Amino acid sequence: MKSGDSPGSFSPPGSRGRFGAVYRVLEDAIASHAFPGCAFGVLVGDEVVLHDALGRFTYDDDASVVTPTTVFDLASVTKVMATTAAAMLLAQRGRLDLDSLLGDWLPGFVAGREPSDRARSVKLRHLLAHSSGLPGYVEFFRTVSTPDVLMRACLGLALEAEPGARSEYSDPGFILLGKALESCTGERLDAWVRREVCAPLGLAATGFCPAPGSRSSIPPTEDAGWRNRRIQGEVQDENAWILKGVAGHAGLFSNVPDVLRFAGAVLRAGSATGAGGKVGKKADPAEPRLFDGATVAVFARRQGPEGSSRALGWDTPSEESSSGRRFSPHSIGHLGYSGCSLWIDLDAGLAIALLTNRTWPDRASQLIREVRPAFHDAIRQAL
Repeated sequence: MKSGDSPGSFSPPGSRGRFGAVYRVLEDAIASHAFPGCAFGVLVGDEVVLHDALGRFTYDDDASVVTPTTVFDLASVTKVMATTAAAMLLAQRGRLDLDSLLGDWLPGFVAGREPSDRARSVKLRHLLAHSSGLPGYVEFFRTVSTPDVLMRACLGLALEAEPGARSEYSDPGFILLGKALESCTGERLDAWVRREVCAPLGLAATGFCPAPGSRSSIPPTEDAGWRNRRIQGEVQDENAWILKGVAGHAGLFSNVPDVLRFAGAVLRAGSATGAGGKVGKKADPAEPRLFDGATVAVFARRQGPEGSSRALGWDTPSEESSSGRRFSPHSIGHLGYSGCSLWIDLDAGLAIALLTNRTWPDRASQLIREVRPAFHDAIRQAL
C-alpha cells in the first residue's frame, strides 16, 4: 500500500483543499455534537489519498486531541474485521461449510428442543446473512453476570421466524457464530484472528481487550450508563463486556491505518478476479494477499430473503444507506454502534473508513445518521 505517506501518517500535501467539503461535513458534525472527534481515511487502489483526524476525545477544551492513528472501539465493525474475516478464511481453506447446521457446531443450540423445532434448521449462512430467525437484540447483561450463563441463555433463544424467511440484524446470531468458529478452530476467536488476520496484514493496532496501560489513549465511548462509570479502552457493548471483551458481535479495537489495510486485502482479492466488475489500479504485488477473489465474490453477494441488503457478514448499499448515493451496487460495508464505519466499493477499487465515538457522553445523539452519507458523498464528489 503506497501513498508517498504510508497509512499511519497524515494525508498527502494539498488534501485539505481537494477534500474541503469533507472537512466541512466533519467539522460541522463536531460543532453540532454528533461526536467529539474522529479519524478518517480513503484508500484508492493501493494509494491512501486521505488520512487525517479532527476534534478531541471529549467535548472538554483540555481533552486529548484525536490523531490519525488513534485507536477506537469498532463495535459492530468487529462483525466484518474479525468474525466474518475468520469465516471467509475458514471457508476458503475448506474447513468451514457455510451450509452446515449451527447445531452441528454448537450442540447446545439444539439440545432439548423438539425434533420439529425450526432452530434445528439454522445454518451458518443464515447467521452471516442475518436471516436465522433469531431476535435482533437481547439485553442478556441485565440478568446474567458470567460468560457461561450468557452463552447458555443465547443458545436457548427461541426463533422468531423460520430460518431464511426474515431479515433481522441479530447480535445474538453473531455471538453464536463467533462461538461456532471457535468450535471449528479449537481456539478463542481473539487468538485466531490475531494470528491469521492481523499478523499477516500487519494490523499492529488491532485486537480485543486493549491493555490497561493503553486505555487512556483510546477515546471514551460513554459516561455512566449501565456500568455507572466512564467507559474508556474497554468494550462499550454490555453483552460483549459480560463475555470478557471477546465476542463475535463486538469487542474489536483498531485505527484507520489498520482498517484501511484490512480493506486493501479485500480490494486486492476483488481485483484479482474482478469480483465486483471494474477495479482501480493494479494492487502492489508486495502487499500480502489474504483472501481469494472467489471468496470475496461469495461473501459480497446479497442473500435472501427478497428486500434484504445483507450479504454474508457484510451489508450492501440500499436506498437509505450510510454509504450515501455514490457507492456502486458492488459495494460492501458495515457500521459500528459507537460511530465507526467501513465501506468498500469493489467496482471503483476504493475504501473509506470513519472512526468516531458518537456515543459520548451518552447514546442520545443520532446525528451520525446524517453525517455518514454526507461524508461519503463528499469524498466521492472530490474523487
